[in-house]
Amino acid sequence: MTDYSLLLNTIPSIQHGFGNKSALLPGHLQPYRTTLPEKKQVHGTRIVDVTQAAQLCGEADGFYTTQPGILLSVLTADCLPVIFSRHDGSAIAAVHAGWRGLLDGILEQLAARIRRDDSTANWVASIGPAAGPCCYEVNEELVARFKQQLPLPMTLISPHYRHLDLAAIAESKLRELGFADVDLAGSCTICTPNTDSLQPQRFKYTSYRRNSHRREQDPSHPGITGRNQYAGIIITGR
Repeated sequence: MTDYSLLLNTIPSIQHGFGNKSALLPGHLQPYRTTLPEKKQVHGTRIVDVTQAAQLCGEADGFYTTQPGILLSVLTADCLPVIFSRHDGSAIAAVHAGWRGLLDGILEQLAARIRRDDSTANWVASIGPAAGPCCYEVNEELVARFKQQLPLPMTLISPHYRHLDLAAIAESKLRELGFADVDLAGSCTICTPNTDSLQPQRFKYTSYRRNSHRREQDPSHPGITGRNQYAGIIITGR
């Protein structure tokens, strides 16, 4: 079952959704698939203005448009997908934010792009399914980097020993950047079970971390290439 943002659901001139293992790209967004910009996500901070369907964007992890009919999306399998809309649906954006992107400032770069034309106070953001603090265990050095570089409470960054709360970090950043509101759609990509009896999968989402652990135990287990889920948003004008 597709995840949706309650905030974005209130904006009538856009469509959006967060994919999962059952539907990598939500079904209602499939008709717009040919408009997807071509890009290579590299855990960077580059934001691209998308002005035409199927635009060649090169290496980029953030996308912004005011053009109706162009589906913006990011692919994730534990990193944060964050999608944005102006409150009147006249402009949208999508960002891929893993731990590198959060540290290096991709959310700040997207806010700077918005501020060239507008105020972030006119925008809302939704954070989609990603590795949760329940499961996202990292080394002590990475936790220390977050605590040193970000002026956030230690308990927000790492609520459990050697675990990071990426969504909480992103939400705090977005609110500090002046976005009108932020919500969270979906749950942990590593441990959330599948509850759709019509689907055979054990877990709801594709997870790079979970897949890596399984491949360590069984090298014949397939990788996730081609199975990342899409977070998508489009201005429909309706």
